[in-house]
Amino acid sequence: MMGTNTARVFDDALALPVDQRLELVDVLLGSLNSPIDPVIERLWAEEAERRVAQIDSGEAGLIDGEEAFSRLRAKYRG
Repeated sequence: MMGTNTARVFDDALALPVDQRLELVDVLLGSLNSPIDPVIERLWAEEAERRVAQIDSGEAGLIDGEEAFSRLRAKYRG
């Protein structure tokens, strides 16, 4: 069960602008002390940039998250 302080932190974090939430995520992930392979990190960054460019150019489109999950459920139910 989530404590009051934790819930307040979550609420405050979710109220931040997107760029500040991304920065928070980066700090939190870094605090887990998981080893980061710079090559893998660079490859993920390049992939993210490639995908954003595809969206910006109209080559790829976006769908609502609920629609995406609905399609996945339908596909893998058998």
